[in-house]
Amino acid sequence: MLGRARQYFVQQQVLEVETPMLSPYAVSDINIESITAMLQLNPQTPNYLHTSPEFCMKRMLAAGVDDIYQLGKVFRDNEAGKRHQPEFTMVEWYRKDFSFQQIINDTLEFIRQVVSTDSVQTTPDKLSYRTAFKEFAGIDPCTADLQTLARTAGNNHHLNIAEDKDKTDWLDLILCQAVASRFKTDRLTVLYHYPADQAALARVNPDDPLVADRFEIFYGELELANGYVELSDPGEQLQRCLADQKTREAAGRVQRPLDPDLLAALRNGLPPCAGVAVGFDRLVMIAAGVQDIRKVVSFAYNCK
Repeated sequence: MLGRARQYFVQQQVLEVETPMLSPYAVSDINIESITAMLQLNPQTPNYLHTSPEFCMKRMLAAGVDDIYQLGKVFRDNEAGKRHQPEFTMVEWYRKDFSFQQIINDTLEFIRQVVSTDSVQTTPDKLSYRTAFKEFAGIDPCTADLQTLARTAGNNHHLNIAEDKDKTDWLDLILCQAVASRFKTDRLTVLYHYPADQAALARVNPDDPLVADRFEIFYGELELANGYVELSDPGEQLQRCLADQKTREAAGRVQRPLDPDLLAALRNGLPPCAGVAVGFDRLVMIAAGVQDIRKVVSFAYNCK
């Protein structure tokens, strides 16, 4: 499967690159926790294992490199179990001048080449985020207020109720337990056009400010891929990172240093591009027909 993945990018003339796993900076994403690494060379300043090669790859794109991909290990704290490992394999790639539909099609074709099972070759379902929430949860995620989201979550006995949740927390809970759980289990599902306040690092759709050019691909309810038409505005990028830091502070989570080199690269000019990250171990789970990620990695981390 690793060989088939690389062969796909050879066919597409996408260059394989390597970026550092260790950095003095970390992501601000409120849903991702970085793993700290201390070096004797500089014991006063922590470093962090990368949670994704995204920032360095975008710096390469801004420096003039063409389409690129990376296939390797990434690290995230507080993630261990049947679907998560603190160390896992990710494939991430960026295509210049790709539209939203092109990067979705590219990702589907990659998955089909790497995973040869009949179910993956079946025509996928495609649903907008808004349509999926209306159909499966009975709400409009773009306009629903916190009370509506909390009430919707409360009507589902699987969801844990907590008064300190913000809109993103509620939407994530409802997506996980009330929406994705309704996806067909024998094929891929493309969920696209997330609400603008769920944009992460995607641009807001130029034709509809309520949604972002972000998509995810699922197999059943198992998330496989997360992709965007990339945000290229350095000012907007900074504002989103600062907003993440405020959310982290309010929630009592650790705030880590933002990457000034990424912001400098965006100011220099990130070309129009789209990118996606795919959890490679989860593709292996599908190919092997297993439900536990620990069965498809050579040496699994078991949380005690």
